[in-house]
Amino acid sequence: MSDTVEGRWAEIFGPRYVTVTLILCLGVALFAFNAFLSNTALPTAVEELEGVAVISWATTLYLVFAIVGGAGAALLKQRLGSRTALLASSAVFLAGSLLAANASTMTEVLIGRAVQGLGEGVVAAVCFALIPELFPSRLVPKVFGMQAVVWAVAAFGGPAGAGLLTELVSWRAAFLINVPLVLIFGIMVALVVPARSGPVVTGLGFPGIRLTAIGGGIMLVALAGISSAGVAGALLAGAAVLLTAAVVIDRRSRERLMPPGAFWPDTVVGSGLWMVLLMPIAGATSAVYLVLLLQQLWGYGPTLAGVVGAVMAVAWSLSAVTVANVKRRSTRKLLIRTGPVLVAAGLLGVLAGLEWTSLPLLIIAQIAIGAGFGISNGYLNLTLMESAPDGERDRTSALLPTTQSAGNAIGTALAGLAANSVGFAAATTREDMLVAIVPVFVLGAAAAGLALLAALRTTALVPRAGAVEAGFAAE
Repeated sequence: MSDTVEGRWAEIFGPRYVTVTLILCLGVALFAFNAFLSNTALPTAVEELEGVAVISWATTLYLVFAIVGGAGAALLKQRLGSRTALLASSAVFLAGSLLAANASTMTEVLIGRAVQGLGEGVVAAVCFALIPELFPSRLVPKVFGMQAVVWAVAAFGGPAGAGLLTELVSWRAAFLINVPLVLIFGIMVALVVPARSGPVVTGLGFPGIRLTAIGGGIMLVALAGISSAGVAGALLAGAAVLLTAAVVIDRRSRERLMPPGAFWPDTVVGSGLWMVLLMPIAGATSAVYLVLLLQQLWGYGPTLAGVVGAVMAVAWSLSAVTVANVKRRSTRKLLIRTGPVLVAAGLLGVLAGLEWTSLPLLIIAQIAIGAGFGISNGYLNLTLMESAPDGERDRTSALLPTTQSAGNAIGTALAGLAANSVGFAAATTREDMLVAIVPVFVLGAAAAGLALLAALRTTALVPRAGAVEAGFAAE
């Protein structure tokens, strides 16, 4: 069967692909639900364990170790094979969940969160690498559409479920719920995922310097988000040096973590990775501050504010599903270029909605942001997977979720820096808050503008419509 044949939604749930589809969705669910479950349960945990002062580190350490794990996932997959890499990393995630759930001190919670992040970073990256390996390219947009649906369900169900578990049972139950999910995931992986799809890679050194540079750079980014403006600037500069050094060293290494040309603008993969990084930087603005601002400015309760905030996730899912049948390469390019425009317009619309106290405008703007991500994300990922040489597809695919996580970390830090530099933390009146949030959303829109430039460069380098598109998986 030719890969140019239109893929159907029913096909990914048919006998041939249904188990693989469920495995990949469950891998995403582990990450998505864990994020919302832990964020909801942690306030109660730190109150019981007297660790309020370090609550932010529970998320910071998770994110840093997830990025480090994701950065090394492609190499781990090559050495151990897909099945072993997934089983080992899910076992690490399970160990971290058990450690956090049974913690008697906040230090143990932090260690558990770090271990969770390390395992989940590998799981997410390997799952991404398996998409082009197990699905033909005509079905890849639908796989990404299903993943977007999982995120939307997690955005609504995660906080509600964690709240109920915390109130009716214990905050520890929000971590223990991972146990059956991981066990189901592990059984499905053991039965379905191939042991390996390529030659065994042995005799290569451990990329400790690069992983340390990546982890250190992201840690400096996280620290910048909670530091004063002067210190934050120095920390971000140090992070840029470390992350750039990691890319340069990796480019010259035998056992690369990244595909050749990563973040170099002379290839589709190189320029496309900049868009993968910049889009979550832009989106972090609304994700970090919107729910808080709705409570502070409009007096919304946590539930109502959370529902408004989740509109973006729903719009992302619906738009991703809507465009999943697009086959023309020219239309896919247009969707990739339109995504950053919608995100930029949406961020400015959210700002205007807050300034003018207009809920309809705010909702429309949230829908625009979600649609911007939904229509472009899947086809951007597919374009990078298609453009990667056969021997580099693992590295390219595994780097996508890692780069997105790095973008979220950088965006969160930059948003915090922009807000604090104009006195948001010290603002006590509604007028002061409205003034202080302007640079935050303008910064996000500017990042979306840079993402547009990356999108234009990426799509310009893609072969013209009519070129032969190679399929990923054997038909």
